[in-house]
Order: sequence, then structure tokens, then C-alpha cells
Amino acid sequence: MSAFRTVDHGGPIRLVQVGAGGMGRAWLRTIAEDPDVELVGLVDLDLDAARGALAEAGIRGDIALGTRVSAVAAEAGADAVVNVTIPEAHLPVNREALAAGLPVLCEKPAAPMIADAFRQAAASEAHGELLMISQSRRYFAALDAVRALLPTIGAVSSVSTRFLREAHFPGFREEMAHPLLIDMAIHQFDVARALVPAEPVSVVCDEHNPSWSWFDGAADAHAVFRFADGARYVFTGSWVAVGEQTSWNGEWRIDGEGGTIRWDGEDAVTLVRAGVRDAPERIEVPGGVPEQISGSLKEFVAALRSGQSPESTALANIHSLAMVFSATRAADTGERVDIEGVRRQALADAIATEQDSEVIARLREL
Repeated sequence: MSAFRTVDHGGPIRLVQVGAGGMGRAWLRTIAEDPDVELVGLVDLDLDAARGALAEAGIRGDIALGTRVSAVAAEAGADAVVNVTIPEAHLPVNREALAAGLPVLCEKPAAPMIADAFRQAAASEAHGELLMISQSRRYFAALDAVRALLPTIGAVSSVSTRFLREAHFPGFREEMAHPLLIDMAIHQFDVARALVPAEPVSVVCDEHNPSWSWFDGAADAHAVFRFADGARYVFTGSWVAVGEQTSWNGEWRIDGEGGTIRWDGEDAVTLVRAGVRDAPERIEVPGGVPEQISGSLKEFVAALRSGQSPESTALANIHSLAMVFSATRAADTGERVDIEGVRRQALADAIATEQDSEVIARLREL
């Protein structure tokens, strides 16, 4: 029996989207292109912006509009919610939707604080509704090919990422204390979790901000994570790399007892088997696979139909969020940080903050 309610009618899953900003508009286009879903409502504090977003996406018809997700969902007869609001709004929007009996697909990060991510995960379990976090960079055909190769190289000893971009994001990102780690590196950290069959346990991290940086906070970061099975993950990244650029996914290398897998972050995957290092094999990457947010939406729909949990449930995704905040703490203190300790403290904070008795009971079980 599924831990969350499934959608068993035969038609497209009826969605209400919350948020009509830049990322919200990308989601509207993605929803419009997917025959397995149907947009029936759009929620935003600025209804004129919502109407403009619908027009830009070419979405016409009877779309319910409003400023409250529960009211719009009830009016439209929605099956589920896609939350594309700012991170600070994720907790109240998700809690309202879950309490109204609606599963939610929520943009990353789940919350600005791990404690609030725990509270949302517990609310999901209390209401018996799915809360999935959209870690969109898990969804690439080339990454699927990499993951399929992992048994070929056996036990993984190390994974590494080079991420180098000249990133100009006028606005709040340029004012953040840890812009690269908090706003971007969660994607790479989350993919590392998809490649190593264990959870991260500790991290050391060094940050700096080059003299030419246009960010207030550190735009370069170098982190080494230790996983429970002994594997290491090394991240080297910059948002102010004015020379060579990598893919937005970064460049990846996975080493194991049976060889090495490389991924350029786009569509080039190679395998070098132990003992035949002079004969790298180019791996075919299939086309037509839903990628990025399209892939995330597909997995959400499949979960609601089958009852099978997606990879990035709200609870599972806390491990990725904890990697981020453990790395920022390591950078601030200059010390190795115990990731489980960070998670347990966040859980204690969630219990102390939460007021709903049923959610508190679920938190105490985590």
C-alpha cells in the first residue's frame, strides 16, 4: 500500500501552479507541453502577472485565478499542485496544499532552513499526501546512461565535479553570503547522492571571492564530502570563471574498482575499463527522454499514478539540503562538519518550532 494518496482517474492530472514569475513561466510551458497533465488554476499575489504569464505561454481556456492555493484548487477541481514560489514561501504554500488534500511538486530548495524542510516532510506524512522536491538536474538522458554504467565499475571510490561558469544574476543572488553553494551547488550535491549508494556523513569546505567577483559573498567553493561507504565526493566550482566554461551540470568523473566513467555535463559519456585505459568507450545516449523540469514532472505524475515513491521525496531531499548547509558551516568555521549532527539539530529545531501536534508526532518518528 502506498504511503501517499494516488490519483486513479484516467484523464490528465489536473494541476494548480503557484507562482507566475520567471521560473513559473518555464513551468507553465512545460505543463502545457505534457499531455499527461492539464493546468486548471494559477495562483499568484499579482493576478495581472498571472494573466500575462498565461498569455506568454499561449495557455487559453477556463483557468482559475486567485491568491490562495486551497481556494483556487477547490474552484478548479485540482488533483495536485506545482509550487514555483520563492523558497521562503514554500513552507506555508505546501502546508496549505497538503492540508487541503493535494500532493505537491515543489521547486528546490525545499526551504531556506533544514528545520522547515523537516516540518514540510512531516506534514506530508501526517496528511498522507506526496511532497516531491523538483531536483531538475537529476533528469538528463546522459546522467541516466552514467547511472546505468555504475555496476560496470563496481564499488565507487570517488566522484568529482568541475563547475565553472560566468554567471550574472542581478538581484538577490549577488547579495547572498554563499551564492554558489546555496543557490547552485545543491544540484551537483544532489546528483552526487544519486551516484553514490550511501549518504554523506561529513564535509570540509573552503570558499573565497576573487577580486574581480561581482558577488558580495564567496563565488568560488571547494568541498570534499565523505560518504558512509567510504567514497569521497569532490566539488570545485566558480560562478565568476571568466575563462573556460563547463556545462551548467559541470564535468563529472566517477572512479571505481572496475574503471572510470566520465560525463561532460551534456551528452558525452565515456567508460574506461580497468586494464584497457587506452581504449575509452563512447556510450550512446538515447534521445527523446524528458529532461530537467519535464523529467521531474514525469516522475511526479508516475508516482501519483503508481504509488511508487519518487527519488526526491521531501524527506529524502533533506540529505541534499543538509550537504549544502554543512558545506557553508564548514566554510565559515574552517572545520570538518558532521552532516548527521547538522540534520539532528535541524530536526530538534523543527520539533521546537512546530505547533501542529500531529506533525510534531511525525517529526519525533524521523
